[in-house]
Amino acid sequence: MSVGSFTSRPVQVTVQGPDLNPPVRHMVIEGPIGVGKTSLALKLASRWSMRTVLEQPGDNPFLDRFYQQGARYALPAQLSFLLQRAAQSREIALAVDLGPPVVTDFMRQKDELFARLTLPDDEFSLYRELARQVQLAPGAPDLVIYLQASPEVLFARIQRRAISSEQLITDHYLRALCRAYDNYFYHYSEAPVLTVNTEHFNPLENDADMALLIERIGNLRGRKTSFVKGTP
Repeated sequence: MSVGSFTSRPVQVTVQGPDLNPPVRHMVIEGPIGVGKTSLALKLASRWSMRTVLEQPGDNPFLDRFYQQGARYALPAQLSFLLQRAAQSREIALAVDLGPPVVTDFMRQKDELFARLTLPDDEFSLYRELARQVQLAPGAPDLVIYLQASPEVLFARIQRRAISSEQLITDHYLRALCRAYDNYFYHYSEAPVLTVNTEHFNPLENDADMALLIERIGNLRGRKTSFVKGTP
């Protein structure tokens, strides 16, 4: 398998044989653009018959203009995501309480991470003030799987999947985003985190890799665990 083959394009999933119960009620798959969040969320949801609540970037009317013109549309893009996240957080909370287990390809805190990265100080202060007025359903996930890859690998994946708006993402922005994610999860303590390096690891297309990931999830101990394929 070549470096960078872990793509975030959704795939068809085949579940073989009887499956296990999901390990948690609410699982989050997180990581920077191009790391494979949505595809892994879909595959795990299929395996465990979990409901998916997925980020909808196509519903953000400002996102393409943000990628094209940057700062001019950063604030409306972030506010649009904030409102989307508020509705989704209520949907997740209701599903966790009353429905089947849920897996998502985002966590609500990511919006502030992106806002801090894209907004100047005065607009970030305004964003945070507005965010405090938006009601988000309380509660943390039961498990976060944080997917990592180097900026070089992510850039190659983004180019390969050829989503038109994403072709405008710069190397500088992608590197800053990776640093922001690493820093955020270094300090994150609200839920257990399994950090998975995806550069030589492809559970989407490799059954052995998927089995290894499921084993790591099942054997998770403590609040923070890192996994790099080929290490004990």
